Amino acid sequence: MDKNIQIEKINGKFKDKDIISLDQFTPKDINILFALTKKMKKIAVNSRAEIVDPQHFSSVSKGESLEDTIRVFEAYCNAIVIRHPVVGTAQKAADIASFVPVINAGDGIGDHPTQGLLDLATIYEKHKRLDNLIMVAAGDILNGRTIRSCMKGLSLYPNNTIYLLSPKELRMTRESFEYYTKRGLKLFEIESEKDIPKNADVWYWTRVQKERFENLKDYEKVKNKFVLTKKLLDTTGGKQTIVMHPLPRVGEITTDVDDDPRAQYLRSQVRNGMYIRMALLALVLGKTK
Repeated sequence: MDKNIQIEKINGKFKDKDIISLDQFTPKDINILFALTKKMKKIAVNSRAEIVDPQHFSSVSKGESLEDTIRVFEAYCNAIVIRHPVVGTAQKAADIASFVPVINAGDGIGDHPTQGLLDLATIYEKHKRLDNLIMVAAGDILNGRTIRSCMKGLSLYPNNTIYLLSPKELRMTRESFEYYTKRGLKLFEIESEKDIPKNADVWYWTRVQKERFENLKDYEKVKNKFVLTKKLLDTTGGKQTIVMHPLPRVGEITTDVDDDPRAQYLRSQVRNGMYIRMALLALVLGKTK
């Protein structure tokens, strides 16, 4: 799941490229995207788009195959954005589509490149750098595609350190741990909020994903193992620490954190999601002017 995917690199040329994984990006590519994102912020209010839901406008509900669905959709659209519960489906859709680019909006516990890019944009907006960072990633590290996508992005930059806080049952696999270490990240697994380093640059909290559990009792045992409270943020976070969360949350961040200026999950992180995706679509479609 965390192995390098053999897909086409961007190399500064976004037009008509499938966007499947952050493995495709270099820091130069991300700089290009960020530059256009600034422009998108200015026009976001006036932008309009049509979104087609295949559950309602195709024969998916009647048993239509992925192959036929993709081929039908590419006959009357400029790009396909796909979100699917099965790992690898986005790549499969990209292999099927012959005429339009495919953008992965999350496939199972695999990649979520647009989330990773908006997370990088949020970090850069607040800290003005994507290197020499200390991040605490908390929650479901085993299944959390958003954390792993963010880690892929940060691994493109030097000297980043990530502390992984999760229940033992939801720790990163040894294979994944070695993978990200080889990519240059310094990783430390911690077992308690007491082990969180003081003044980290980023706290990235995530929910424990109920849908990943076959046994509800196992979920109940770990779902609120680590809860971010205002007290914890005030005693362990720094003045420049930013708090991020991919949403939705289900109790792992208390609502009294929401009004803290360091909390970005309902502020810039959400807004950056729209701007980044607008910019990415414009680049892929060659509509940047």
